[in-house]
Amino acid sequence: MIKLFLGGFPLNITELELVMLVSPHGEVDTIKIVRDKKTGKCKGYAFLEMKDKEGADRAMEALDGSFMGDRQLSVKITIDKPVPVKKPSFKPNNSYSSSPASYVKVGRPGEDTKKKRPRKQF
Repeated sequence: MIKLFLGGFPLNITELELVMLVSPHGEVDTIKIVRDKKTGKCKGYAFLEMKDKEGADRAMEALDGSFMGDRQLSVKITIDKPVPVKKPSFKPNNSYSSSPASYVKVGRPGEDTKKKRPRKQF
């Protein structure tokens, strides 16, 4: 499966219309038009999965830079970002890191603290 980014299309387009636009170049497996979470309105771009790289290349070559009405289409093959691996904060022998604490307690000093403070002598 090859994932394509398709952007710049009219905001009122449907999934079916996008499939009809791309399918002459190769078999479309899935399509997802990106929409605003609150309003549900189309953001003007989508992600498609094509069955093979040849179809994705043909779609990109034919559609990238073409116009749909007064809007210019952008078609790119996407590359999935690798998922970052988090390093554990402890050492392999299960002892915790000896890095200093990353917090500071803010508040009024207790009564004991006032008594222990040295007084200035002049």
